[in-house]
Amino acid sequence: MLYTPAHKMLKDLRACRADGTHDRRLARYSSVDLLIIIDDLGLRALTGDEPIGLYDIIRQRYERASTVITSNRGLEEWAPLFNDQLLGNAAMDRLLHHVKVIEVTGASYRNPPSRPKKKAS
Repeated sequence: MLYTPAHKMLKDLRACRADGTHDRRLARYSSVDLLIIIDDLGLRALTGDEPIGLYDIIRQRYERASTVITSNRGLEEWAPLFNDQLLGNAAMDRLLHHVKVIEVTGASYRNPPSRPKKKAS
């Protein structure tokens, strides 16, 4: 199992392209039984080679290993993040095949509703 923030994983993939360790790093993300990508994938736009790096991970994990992704975006907003319709559609086809989507609704636990203040007696 590997638990990683989305921005860290994408930063890692960007850096490994520069230092020649891309294949080894991609294998690390692709080979674990369970990859958990957290901290709001898609909160910021994917830039540079990030869409291709994310697609490569999705492609290599497809039907081989489990992946959990958290995001504040609706599924219909994910494909455009790849900045390429064909790449986005290919990624989403793989992600959504055999998927279990869990949508959490309601108030944020980080920002609970305020409670009325009690009056001092």
